[in-house]
Amino acid sequence: MKDAAMSKHASARAQQRAIPPLIVDWLFAYGASRADHSGAEILYFDHAARRRIGRTVGQQIVDRLGALLDTYAVVSPEGTVITVGHRLKRLARA
Repeated sequence: MKDAAMSKHASARAQQRAIPPLIVDWLFAYGASRADHSGAEILYFDHAARRRIGRTVGQQIVDRLGALLDTYAVVSPEGTVITVGHRLKRLARA
């Protein structure tokens, strides 16, 4: 992963939820972000992020990894990944 360190909790959740490190890297490189109510930041893939990934790695790869792109990461203000998971619903607008 790039600059962000993962907490022990985030590493455990990524393994339990079968979220590969590549997807977390892509969240930092291409993902959209939204502020959390407690000062953290939520990274996720929106339509524009999926298009950016498609232009970089190819749309066929995005199509095959589509289910993994319903992933989010919560990042602390210090830059540590707190947790990762699969989005089951849309994120509420702030």
